[in-house]
Formats: sequence, structure tokens, C-alpha cells
Amino acid sequence: MSNSSMQSKDHSLDTDNDPVHQIQTAGAGNEFVIIGNKKYYRHELMEAFGGSLNPGLAPPPVHKFANPAPLGLCAFGLTTFVLSMVNAQAMGIKIPHAVLGLAAFYGGAVQFLAGIWEMVVGNTFGATALTSYGAFWLSYAAILIPSFGVGAAYEEEPEMKADAVSFFLLGWTIFTFMMTLLTLKSTVFFCALFSCLFITFLLLCIGDFTRTVGITRAGGCVGVVTAILGFYNAFAGTATPQNSYFGAKVIHLTKN
Repeated sequence: MSNSSMQSKDHSLDTDNDPVHQIQTAGAGNEFVIIGNKKYYRHELMEAFGGSLNPGLAPPPVHKFANPAPLGLCAFGLTTFVLSMVNAQAMGIKIPHAVLGLAAFYGGAVQFLAGIWEMVVGNTFGATALTSYGAFWLSYAAILIPSFGVGAAYEEEPEMKADAVSFFLLGWTIFTFMMTLLTLKSTVFFCALFSCLFITFLLLCIGDFTRTVGITRAGGCVGVVTAILGFYNAFAGTATPQNSYFGAKVIHLTKN
């Protein structure tokens, strides 16, 4: 076999293992979509949808499991709503400890488990988002629970604690910005959820760094909007013609 034919054969083998950088289409009317060297009919694929935390075209899960995204979104939404009302100082409430139970068990443990179940159904984005934000609530609860010793460690340096919490919020702001970028090709309400969450973290972070109550309260107000969007996307994932007279409106940001 000549060197040229061997090089050609080797090149064809290499291209089989090349990463797919974009979704490809085929057919006279682009009715086929090629993902990872596999061809699917367009109508067979799942489209971007906040109710399943699916940011783009993807094959449906092979196994028939229930959609865990609405559970995680409800856990996220309810816990975010309560803490955001405190951050906004609604009814004059300034002490956040009432959210500890939700942060530990619902927003924390339940949302984390929902993220694990997203891994089972093959949704990488949903798994990353729900397990991460579940861990956020667990870690936030740990800061407020005395037995973890976080408050005691900064007892003599309260200013240092405020700065440390600000760095904690800054890290989550950066992470949420990354997740928001992954929703820009999805739907309006899906992208709006992560965009508002990013703004919430950003305002809370700035408010803590500058010790400006007004900015923190603004973060709480945006957090309430974020929580409502979380509930809306959860509703979108659970509403069906069998259980509801109306469903969620899906508005795509881009054409697939």
C-alpha cells in the first residue's frame, strides 16, 4: 500500500474521533440533524426548553425516567424567594436564619439530588446547574449554622467575615455568568432565569463588598424575580394537557 493511501486512511480514521464543534444539518429541507456523527430526524430531537433545563437540540434520554428538572427548579425557586425577601428587607426582616431549613433540606439536599437524577437521564447542563446550586444552599446554611464554626472563626474580625462572604458570592457570580452564556441559544424564560440569577449574585456581591444596604436590597428584589422565573420554568416542565388548562409559552431566542 502506498504512503499516500496509508495517510489518507489514517486521516479518515482521525476524523472519526474529531470533536464535533457545531450541530450539522442535512437533507433537502434540513430535516436531518447530525450530532456526534449520529443522524436524527429534527422532529425526533428535544428542543431548548427551560422546563427540562435543556439549552439546545439534543436526543431524548434513552431510559424513561421522570423529568427531575421541575423538582430542582421548585427547590431553587422557593429557597431563593424566601432569602431574597429577607435581603430586600420586606416587612423589616433583616435576619436570614428562617431560610436555614429550606437551604439545608429543600434548596440544598433535594435540589442536589435532582441534579444527580439529571445525570442519570443524560442532561449535563441540568446536572451541573442543579447539583451546583444545591451545594450553594448547603454551603450557605453551613455559614449560618453555629456548629460549623464559621461565625466563631471571625468573631473578633467581623469585617473580615464580610469580605470572605463577598468572595464566596463573587465565586458564585462568576459561575452563574458562565451558566448564563450557555442559555443564550435557548428560550426567553430559560435565559431570563439565569440572567436574573447572575444579576442577583452580582448585586449581593457588590453590596457586601461596599457595605451598601441599598445594593443588597436591590439584589433581594431581583432575587424575587429570579425565584418567580424558577417557578415558571418548573411549571413549564410539569404542565401537560392532562393536568392543566394552559401551558407555558416557549419563545426561542434563535432558530435551530
